Amino acid sequence: MRIPLSWLAEYVDLPAETTPEQLHAALVSVGFEEEGIHRSEVQGPVVVGQVLERVPEEQTNGKTINWCQVRVAPEGERAADGGEDVRGIVCGAHNFEVGDKVVVTLPGAVLPGGFAIAARKTYGHVSDGMIASVRELGIGEDHDGILVLSRIGLDPEPGADAKPLLGLDDSAVEVNVTPDRGYAFSIRGIAREYSHATGASFRDPVFAITPGEVSGFSVTVKDEAPIHGNIGSSIFTTRVVRGVDPTRPTPQWMASRLGLAGIRPISLVVDITNYVMLELGNPVHGYDLDRLTGGITVRRALPKETLVTLDENTRKLDPEDLVIADESGAIGLAGVMGGASTEITDATSNVLVEAAIFDPVSVARTQRRHRLPSEAAKRFERGVDPLVPRAASQRVVDLLVELAGGTADTLGSMLENSVSPEPIFLADGFVTGLIGAEFTDHEIHSTLELIGSTVSPSPGGLTVTPPTWRPDLTFPAALAEEVARIIGYDRIPSILPVAPPGRGFTREQKLRRAVADALANAGTVEIQSYPFTSPEANNLYGSPAGDGVASVKLANPLDSEAGVMRRSLLPGLLQAVQRNHSRGLTGVSLFELGTVFLPEREENYGVTEIPRVGEHPSREVLEAIHASVPPQPRFISALATGPAVFKQPDLEQRLFDWTDSLDIVRQIEMALAVNIEVRQGSHQAFHPGRTAELVVELDSSKIVAGYAGELLPSIGGDMKLPHRLAAVELNLDLLIAAARTRVDYTPLSSYPAAVQDLTLVVAAETPAADVLVAVASGAGELLEDARLVDDYRGSGLEESQKALTFALRFRAPDRTLTAAEANEAKLAGVALAVTRYGAILRE
Repeated sequence: MRIPLSWLAEYVDLPAETTPEQLHAALVSVGFEEEGIHRSEVQGPVVVGQVLERVPEEQTNGKTINWCQVRVAPEGERAADGGEDVRGIVCGAHNFEVGDKVVVTLPGAVLPGGFAIAARKTYGHVSDGMIASVRELGIGEDHDGILVLSRIGLDPEPGADAKPLLGLDDSAVEVNVTPDRGYAFSIRGIAREYSHATGASFRDPVFAITPGEVSGFSVTVKDEAPIHGNIGSSIFTTRVVRGVDPTRPTPQWMASRLGLAGIRPISLVVDITNYVMLELGNPVHGYDLDRLTGGITVRRALPKETLVTLDENTRKLDPEDLVIADESGAIGLAGVMGGASTEITDATSNVLVEAAIFDPVSVARTQRRHRLPSEAAKRFERGVDPLVPRAASQRVVDLLVELAGGTADTLGSMLENSVSPEPIFLADGFVTGLIGAEFTDHEIHSTLELIGSTVSPSPGGLTVTPPTWRPDLTFPAALAEEVARIIGYDRIPSILPVAPPGRGFTREQKLRRAVADALANAGTVEIQSYPFTSPEANNLYGSPAGDGVASVKLANPLDSEAGVMRRSLLPGLLQAVQRNHSRGLTGVSLFELGTVFLPEREENYGVTEIPRVGEHPSREVLEAIHASVPPQPRFISALATGPAVFKQPDLEQRLFDWTDSLDIVRQIEMALAVNIEVRQGSHQAFHPGRTAELVVELDSSKIVAGYAGELLPSIGGDMKLPHRLAAVELNLDLLIAAARTRVDYTPLSSYPAAVQDLTLVVAAETPAADVLVAVASGAGELLEDARLVDDYRGSGLEESQKALTFALRFRAPDRTLTAAEANEAKLAGVALAVTRYGAILRE
């Protein structure tokens, strides 16, 4: 919010010597973050000039210029730049006559954009200054001709400083208004806050306005689909002004203030409504009364209804959109933007003024749904004071009468259905206990009255009714914060809190950190990606078998192509790898630890009743909340591509492949002390034959916890990445549940080992890992280690066979094994492999 100082001074005692920096400091003390200071870019001597002579001169290029003699100081006195009182100035504009008062920028002046004025020779003359237009002065967009002061109601003496006349000596401060303090989006609200900060006297502009009595105009609120129980419009007031001349220029003082406040002047009627919105905080809209059909109805949009808004875009309305309608249909998005069909034009004569209160939730959803932010929506979605609409509409009427030549009519309406603020009980000692600083009862009582609350003693505390302009004050903690804010945050002592004993990370938190640390220490970089993705990505990565999956759909997604919550972390990792690869980082290894969303069916998630802040929800409410959301387990996923080892002297380049994905699995396995069984598997997103199914045992059941291997080469090709993408995805919550709470270990034996090799011939489609498990199970406790060392297919074997060679190491804890004992254990393993897979021992 930008606040011109001259405007603020109308409603609060602002010392004349106050600087923008001082005003910022005062507002910061009551909780407003400073954003910037805005001043006019016009510098140097800018004075009123009177045209004494104007001689048109036609040039060889066909252009006609005016050689003018202009008085820029009282006769016989020196001008503001120290020069003569009459100057010769070349001017290309023709919209002025001899005797007109104009704005002259003398040598030494600087205009917006850093345009410096100096005496210079042009068109055969020395032009000693410049007669300025509105655009050149930075106070408007009109560039058709120079600014003639009499046409905007000004008749100053030649030589007078023009900057105060045009508001060029004013400045504005900009502050950041947080969502809970919508009242501060107005000069009225900021003036009140400055009064709180400094004790300066505040004059509420609403109390200075006496609304007229009106009747006869039909307004109906017909809201059959209220949001959160709130009807779309609680207050709707209309007024009629006839005989308006919308072509009149906006007074310079108003245009200057609007410009400093960050709003571009457009036309007189629109500028008046914007001016009142900034002044009082209530958006006001004007309709061309003669273009309305019948009365006004506030309702929800009809199915397939459309509306052409003021920005000339045709918008398909949603049944939840609140609209303003007449007998012809929708004529405006309530609280967001008006419609083109009733827009005020230069031909408008009769104006219908509307000032209303619209439901904040409805306005917020509508402007986000249509991506249509507006100054009006910014205020309505934060809450507007219900006492202001009548005053705001009357203020617009008064300005239309004064500035546009209109006549106020008794035709209008006043529909009111507002709800008074609920009283809040503030217990004795609550403020001091919550804030951590001592506040007397008098300080609390007087501060709450200062911000506009009605305060009355009650047994054990105070009953506080917040002011109508503070819809954010709904619970005791909010009142306590107001006390701290107004009295001063410097009253709060700086005390380091003592951590309660006997607490720390839970087992799950420790294990999650152990996994993240292990992968980070191994050189894999942790990232955090957005949880939003596309339905296609969920179907590909969120289901091993390729059948359709259910997804949690977003009601209002930031990106229409990412409108569901993820079922897998791999899409986010792929986007991160693609971004890094496009920037020249070819060897990338990333991992992410985050939640996924696994609904069992398509349905709407969410609760109909949101617990109020400051109230502990009941067990039933908590159970309803938990039941309304889908399972959200934590997954851990990793993705690596490009060179795992870069080419160096005596070292060949090696690319990431499926073996690296299994290395990551082993790192996770060791960090958690969990047994992960690796099986040959299949997943529609992974390369056939290079996919491992990862299995853990939980409660005596074998459960698939995830997959590892290489993604389909086509995935890398479509994303312009290397075709080899080593990937891992595991259900971390499941791994933690299966992890051992106690790790048993076997003491190292000091006896020598017996090493033997074993070659078995099996069917080519038999997984080597399964054969290895059979050999190990059959060999018994004497087998210390077993590894696959060769997978042979070729000469001497049938095409349907393969020969698997295993290296076996046997050791006893209490004696030296004999060759016979080791051979007996090996043959026991062979026997089980023969039984299970028809293996043939190859000598």
